[in-house]
Amino acid sequence: MAAQVKHVIHQSRAARSMLRPVFRSHLPLRAKIVLYKGYIRSRLTYVAPAWYALCSASQRKRIQAQQSIALRMIVGAGRYVLNDVIARDFCIETVEEFIQRIARRMYDIADQGPYELLRNMAPTHERSPSGRPLPRELVKTPPPKE
Repeated sequence: MAAQVKHVIHQSRAARSMLRPVFRSHLPLRAKIVLYKGYIRSRLTYVAPAWYALCSASQRKRIQAQQSIALRMIVGAGRYVLNDVIARDFCIETVEEFIQRIARRMYDIADQGPYELLRNMAPTHERSPSGRPLPRELVKTPPPKE
């Protein structure tokens, strides 16, 4: 997954560099967050339910760091402000929580849909043949309370 993670990070950096003047402008913070979600997070999480479960912990941290860098740029926060505080104040979930949420929704729609071929897509097995986690393992954690 190293090549995929590298590509995703490159794409998010490119989007962030293009949006740098906008993030430093006097636009409302809400508008900047919407731009982040539309342009940067979408690149970080493109088809992530299929590949994110196969990433190592260090690769996941690198992806999460891209979100933290973008949020810091939007806010203009100094080094003394924790990334968790910035994300909490803007009600931005971690990249992993976001991917779990979209994966859960995708599998629920496929399982309950009218198309038999999509039901039980990527079934959960006790153990994958290679020993790596399966994409459906992203949704094993309980959904967050809203």
